[in-house]
Amino acid sequence: MGLCAFSQNGNDTLRHVVLLETTKGDIRIALSNETPLHRDNFLRLVREHAYDSVLFHRVIKDFMIQTGDMATKPSMKGKKRKETKEKYKVPAEIRFPVLFHKRGAVAAAREPDSVNPHWESSASQFYIVYGWDMNEAEVDLYQHKIDSLSGGKIVFTPEVREAYVRYGGSPHLDGKYTVFGEVIEGMDVVEKIQSAETDDADRPKDDIRIIRASEIPEQQ
Repeated sequence: MGLCAFSQNGNDTLRHVVLLETTKGDIRIALSNETPLHRDNFLRLVREHAYDSVLFHRVIKDFMIQTGDMATKPSMKGKKRKETKEKYKVPAEIRFPVLFHKRGAVAAAREPDSVNPHWESSASQFYIVYGWDMNEAEVDLYQHKIDSLSGGKIVFTPEVREAYVRYGGSPHLDGKYTVFGEVIEGMDVVEKIQSAETDDADRPKDDIRIIRASEIPEQQ
């Protein structure tokens, strides 16, 4: 299904919330109206129950947990994962500094720059940031690194800096991946998942799945 199938309602003011019932517990995600293409694509997949039974197939401690590869639904423990060939990509909607990689941020996975120069997002795969704790000096260090890579285009605002010092996160990803939501409940579950023992391919040795993903009605 191509992008023409998205509702692309840029005037949507509802706060859309999705519940991920996982084998480790429940995670609630609020989607951002600043990224309507990603919001609508994610909601469509949730409504079609596309995420039901998928694995958290890539987990890196003190960094992030990744899921959404449809090929992992029938995946059995110990078998090598085969990635799904996706039929479309979602155009990048990078809204830094409004949306950034603080702890709990939900962002779209994507292919590397070498084959994806416009930073288009995966049709279905996404990750939740856990990240690491940092102090002011460490935030300064990441700002310096990002300055050299972005030519000074990505600048941490006081609000972004405060969030990284207070909550932690993964600032090196800012400006390169689309953040389209955040965890509003269940970071303890994210912490459990990111702490799981993994194999050489970063897959948890004991399968961790989304049992069911569903939309929760919210008020304006």
